[in-house]
Amino acid sequence: MTLRIVILLCSFGLLAGCAHNPATGRTDFVMMSESQELEMGRSYSQQVLKENPRYADEKLQAYVQQVGERVAKHSHRSNLQYHFTVVDSPDINAFALPGGYIYINRGLLAYLNSEAELAAVLGHEVGHVTARHSVQQQSQASAWGILGQAVAIGTGVGAAADVTNALGSVVTKGYGRDMELEADGLGAQYLARSGYDPQAMIEVIKVLKNQELFARDQALKRGQAVPESSYHGVFDSHPANDQRLQQVVGPASALVSGHQEVNREQFLQHLEGLPFGDSAATGVRRGQQFYHADLGFSLSYPQGWTLLNRADALIAHAADQQAFMAMTVEPANSALTPEQWLRKKVGGQRLVQDATLQQSGLQGYTAIIPGVSAKRVAVIYLGPRAYVFVGAVKGRASLDSEDDKFMAMISSFRPLPAAQLKLAQPLRLHLQQAKAGQGMAALAKESKLQDDPELNLRLLNGLYPSGESRPGDWLKILR
Repeated sequence: MTLRIVILLCSFGLLAGCAHNPATGRTDFVMMSESQELEMGRSYSQQVLKENPRYADEKLQAYVQQVGERVAKHSHRSNLQYHFTVVDSPDINAFALPGGYIYINRGLLAYLNSEAELAAVLGHEVGHVTARHSVQQQSQASAWGILGQAVAIGTGVGAAADVTNALGSVVTKGYGRDMELEADGLGAQYLARSGYDPQAMIEVIKVLKNQELFARDQALKRGQAVPESSYHGVFDSHPANDQRLQQVVGPASALVSGHQEVNREQFLQHLEGLPFGDSAATGVRRGQQFYHADLGFSLSYPQGWTLLNRADALIAHAADQQAFMAMTVEPANSALTPEQWLRKKVGGQRLVQDATLQQSGLQGYTAIIPGVSAKRVAVIYLGPRAYVFVGAVKGRASLDSEDDKFMAMISSFRPLPAAQLKLAQPLRLHLQQAKAGQGMAALAKESKLQDDPELNLRLLNGLYPSGESRPGDWLKILR
């Protein structure tokens, strides 16, 4: 922070926010008290659970809470009340909110191989909380915003605000590798102090690195763009060779006293029956089909499109992301016809090319909202619910070119018959002991996985890209 900025911030009374960091010993620039931090965490946590449903397995939730509390008890902010939650999402991710609200996705749990690795993930996120990383980001973003306003007011040049806002967006974009490494170092300390092997932090990062390598290899194989790493920061080299990572995690070994626990089998037993990929509660994607047992419907989406399965909406989009269709669910109103319901929903907007829908015994209505941003809209009644579709385009796409695909998706919506209920059930993790002479290639031949079952099973069991199990090892399989 330059002297000029410090002087300007002082004039706005901002340096009162400089505070001692309990985890690092540094004096950090923050603009909120601990009580404000806790309140922000409580508020954000309510929104997070609306968008990220809690996984409905209370035994597993209690186990994760127990492991998390054991680690957090040995942290620099053990006075906080920590909340550890498993999110019903197949994504490989974990994250922390201010004040001790920590989330781990079901999808990441599936790829971990011991309780120590679970503790490492949770310890890493506890490290973000104890070092107040999110609070620092929030404070920096606020400071840049105030600074931009001050420069604009003081100079009369509005462009100055744009410059400082741009700088602020760079400063606050993600945690960045420095903060991620700091959280690794703190998490490794907490692991050692709580009786776990701190080497588990390196093992977790190997899991994440292998995910990155697998995604890259699959994309190159299919001629697709290589996806960016989405969690924990980017490691250019293998974690075992990453000097900065070794430097921050290594000192935790000095804190080891006595036997350091790994608890592989105990952890794996808690994964028995865990859904792999989509879950029945959120709906299951199979090829270009989507099945939802609890809501009792199925639909299909266009070939080459991707379907995002969110808690608040299904969103299908074209490969170039120029055409989208979202489906949401709202209460139906039996006093209104689907046409009346839709017209009420769109308010005073004009509808053209409207038509009644009758498909598989269901009643619905569809139309186009004309204009520069024309949209295809529809509603279909199924039981007490109204399923609302909105198709839109942007950029070089046009409604004329995409409307057939929108209508095909709407027309594919139908009740799920009892004979198809099994299609709405996900693959699940089960444990099996490796037999002598049974390699991963042989195990893959028995798998229900569609794409590269052998590589996927290796990835699932920490054996990617070419490792083999030993006789008697517990392996995660899918059926």
